[in-house]
Amino acid sequence: MNLSHEWLARLVPHGKSAEQIRDLLTAHVATVEHFERLRADLAPIVVAQVVASEKIPETRLSFNKVDDGSGTLLEVVCGAPNVVVGAKYPFARSGTTLPGGMKIEKRKIRGFTSNGMLCSADEIALGTDHDGIYTLETDAAPGTPLLDVLPLGDVRLVLDVLPNRSDLLSHIGVARELSALTGAKLAGPPELADLPPVPSPAVTGTQEASAAGLKVRIDDPLDCARYTAAVISGVTVCPSPDWLRAAVESVGGRSINNVVDATNYMLHGFGQPMHAFDKAKLGGGTVMVRRAKAGEKLTTLDGVERALDPDMLVIADAAHATALAGVMGGKASEVTDATTDIVLEVATFNAQRVRATRRKVGLSTDASYRFERGIDDAMVPQALALGAALVALVSGGHVDALIEVGRAPAKRPPVQLRAARVARVLGEAVSRDECAKLLASIGFEVVVDGEALKVTPPSWRHDVSRDVDLIEEIARLRGFDRLPDTLHGARPGTVPDHPLWGAYRRVRDVLVGAGLHEVRPLPFTSGRGERAETVNLMRVQNPLGEDEPFLRASILDTLARRAEYNLNRMQGNVRLFEVGSVFAARPGGTPTEDVRAALLVMGQRRPPHFTEPQPPAFDAWDAKQLAITLAQASYPGSSVTLEPGTGHVLWYIVVRAARVGRVTRVALDAPVWASPAFGVEVTLGEMSNAAVAPSGQHAHGAKKRPSGVAPAVTIGRREPVRYRAIPTMPAAEFDLALLVPDNVPAADVEKLLRSASGELLERCVLFDEFRGAGIPDGTRSLAWRLTFRHPERTLRDKELDGRRALLLKTLESTLGVRPRTA
Repeated sequence: MNLSHEWLARLVPHGKSAEQIRDLLTAHVATVEHFERLRADLAPIVVAQVVASEKIPETRLSFNKVDDGSGTLLEVVCGAPNVVVGAKYPFARSGTTLPGGMKIEKRKIRGFTSNGMLCSADEIALGTDHDGIYTLETDAAPGTPLLDVLPLGDVRLVLDVLPNRSDLLSHIGVARELSALTGAKLAGPPELADLPPVPSPAVTGTQEASAAGLKVRIDDPLDCARYTAAVISGVTVCPSPDWLRAAVESVGGRSINNVVDATNYMLHGFGQPMHAFDKAKLGGGTVMVRRAKAGEKLTTLDGVERALDPDMLVIADAAHATALAGVMGGKASEVTDATTDIVLEVATFNAQRVRATRRKVGLSTDASYRFERGIDDAMVPQALALGAALVALVSGGHVDALIEVGRAPAKRPPVQLRAARVARVLGEAVSRDECAKLLASIGFEVVVDGEALKVTPPSWRHDVSRDVDLIEEIARLRGFDRLPDTLHGARPGTVPDHPLWGAYRRVRDVLVGAGLHEVRPLPFTSGRGERAETVNLMRVQNPLGEDEPFLRASILDTLARRAEYNLNRMQGNVRLFEVGSVFAARPGGTPTEDVRAALLVMGQRRPPHFTEPQPPAFDAWDAKQLAITLAQASYPGSSVTLEPGTGHVLWYIVVRAARVGRVTRVALDAPVWASPAFGVEVTLGEMSNAAVAPSGQHAHGAKKRPSGVAPAVTIGRREPVRYRAIPTMPAAEFDLALLVPDNVPAADVEKLLRSASGELLERCVLFDEFRGAGIPDGTRSLAWRLTFRHPERTLRDKELDGRRALLLKTLESTLGVRPRTA
């Protein structure tokens, strides 16, 4: 929301600087995310007085001595005819850059030195007059900044308004907050002090009413609870007066004409969208609120012809739709320079209907933005009278009639609030009287009811319906910085963490420890990933963006897009992981939602170092080891094996005889210099979409997914971290070079080595593979290094030889693995 500091000051004469207002709003209302001085380009311009002046012979120039407040008279050559001794003018010293970009420099003109420039209105962007310099009618001393003399220094504040605070989408809404915070009373803006009278009372009707040759009818009262209109005749459409043009431009708008600017003034000033129709262009002198007809078309004010459907609400005349209700008017009834009679619309439209219509036609306007979030529906009659009078004032017209059709909104139900409840939520006691005073200061109706307060929210506060909403208001008005930061005692709970959360925590810890970076993107996809043709992706009805309208079926699809984003920015070393949801269609019901963990690696395996300027790139074996690490963290205590895959799948991850994940090559839209990308994806469990379980019950781990496998999301005793002393005895190690048949996985060999080595085994590392001369066909040579350590003594060579012999015997009898001899 763009706010003008001067506009706010006219509504609340607070006497504070723009910086102070910015800080107040940020601390108590909403964040001011941008602060802009609108005429900061005039900051170097000062007031100067001409002390002496003489004509330069045979020229139109004059040589002047100017007092700019510096204590030294400056010599200035000027070509304007209206230089008068004793008069004051805007002055740009040497080195100043004017709003148009011209830099003033000291120079010689006709033999005279000119040290600065006396400025015309055109040169400092205060008008189009460039024939003479701009005369200042002021008592300010020379050297005074021009912005201190002329009312040009407005400040624009951009307020970050959250969806629940639609009342802040207007200057009057923010002014109410400032009035409560500063103690200054709300005042009527001086520009609206002399408005012409309007007819009273208005012509009313429940569904239909007529006056001044206009009939207004509501055919869809569910989507339009109230529609009001003013008939204004004798209008002259022309440029806006300066004050109105300045008000519109101060909030970033563009002045169009006096009628349109008046409606924009009401929109930004009072939060009420309005629209003006050319009365002569309304067929049958009728305004009708109805649903669009099938096949009906409407050309909106932006010149685009739009196809309508019966789900859209329109404003129509006797024959055709002439505006999209709450969104944009139609070209056919547009106000032009030839317009003499207008119909001014002020209405209350259903927020859901406006949002649906706006999305279908692909339009977003200031009006739809406010209708979608909720307007002050009780203010509609007052806004109509005020807006009609303003249009009449700036256009010279006459308000012939006010028409009101529909029903007035019901009064909001009161909310009970107790001081004890406030103290319990905020952690600090706030008296009943202070609560009442704070709430009353922002328009709430407060009635004391014993120890409690009955608080009725005002019509503009749609977000307040519970006592906690009132407590939030009390907290922010007092100041969040006043809340105590003392930590009170808390009772430890007995409810365990959700199993999926426990799985996520384990996965996150091990992958961060492995040097990967976590990402948390949204679960949407474009549908062009590796599995897009084989998976029936579910399309979202109202996607955040049409470039990603589907719910994803694989996290690797999302990680692939993140990798491409990095590659497009010349970043080829990618180590990413995510724990998130994937979705699949389920006939006749809501989609299934699985929680998975996935990682993607490519580029250098480790950071460069002066000892290794070019580290090796990630390969399939790195991905395999990461897959084992990920699977063990996901399924703690379970046996994890990897089965060879086919196609782009390198291995399938198997836990207890069921596939729970995959290791894959990831196809990317990558430049030629990029390294191959590898991905791992593991299913952690299913996120239930069933109803909440009864008190004292849960369904954690009730479903076995995948079939035959104890799910990763089970509630079990969390193993504590145990202390283990640093070894004091030396380690002993030996290598085993083995001839392993091609059909025996290395993992099986290592598993047998570990089980047969006993509890003294500390490490078992595969460090070599060889195929070639001296190796029998159908086998390969694999070498392991085994490290043993006794906690209390040094191991003897005889003990190690015995273990070696036992291991070789066990390997040959169990797996057919023999030692390799020279």
